[in-house]
Amino acid sequence: MPGRMSSALAFLCAALVAAAPPAPRARVVIDPGHGGAQEGAISPDGQLEKNVSLDVARRLKAALEHAGAEARLTREQDVLLALADRVTLANQSKPDVFVSLHLNSMPTRRLRAKLEGVQTFFLSASASGEDARRVAETENADSAGAGAPQPTDTLAFILSDLRRTEAHADSARLAYAIHSRLVAASGGSDHGVQQAPFYVLTGVEAPAVLVEFGFISHPEESRKLARPEYRDRVAQAIADGVLAFLAQTAARDRRPVASSTPP
Repeated sequence: MPGRMSSALAFLCAALVAAAPPAPRARVVIDPGHGGAQEGAISPDGQLEKNVSLDVARRLKAALEHAGAEARLTREQDVLLALADRVTLANQSKPDVFVSLHLNSMPTRRLRAKLEGVQTFFLSASASGEDARRVAETENADSAGAGAPQPTDTLAFILSDLRRTEAHADSARLAYAIHSRLVAASGGSDHGVQQAPFYVLTGVEAPAVLVEFGFISHPEESRKLARPEYRDRVAQAIADGVLAFLAQTAARDRRPVASSTPP
């Protein structure tokens, strides 16, 4: 009898496990910068930012899906997509993470020859420095006529409810998780994690970052960016950062909230 009861209990447990719904997969929305008539920056050898960002976005999607996450792109092809529409598409997907991919560029010959490396940004009402302000202005230039909010409205928009406040705090954690791995994998200069009023991050209802994964204007770095194996390395580093962040937040959210009342 005890043997039959053990067998029945084991069968019941197995049946319950089999009937339990699978845990939902983490969902990541990837936003390849620019597209269509908005080509973005151009490398010395003629590479277009819009094409490089889309290719790396596809590789990032593949890396995340290989790890078991669900990944979606705001644009699958070389099409023009307003920044406000990118935000709408992202929120419709109800993502756990939003990552916008871009390449940096410098305006003068001296700076183009000098500056290479990576920067990672999360949203703020004001830029954390002159360099952050410059990058935000460059990327926000594509928002003309797109119905994007003004930068002065950004912080109030983020803090308008608790969900966005929490997403903003997590955006900083996401930025650091990605940035450290991207610096290590690329071997490029570390230009830091910074804050700036990027229109494409405004209104995303999830932790959101913008990654400048290289200076396409730098002759040597642009040659690296042209190599498929280097693009794979960049995509994998970003994926590793996203996955590490998702693991950290999952562990945090599973922990019970400590009671303020002594037992």
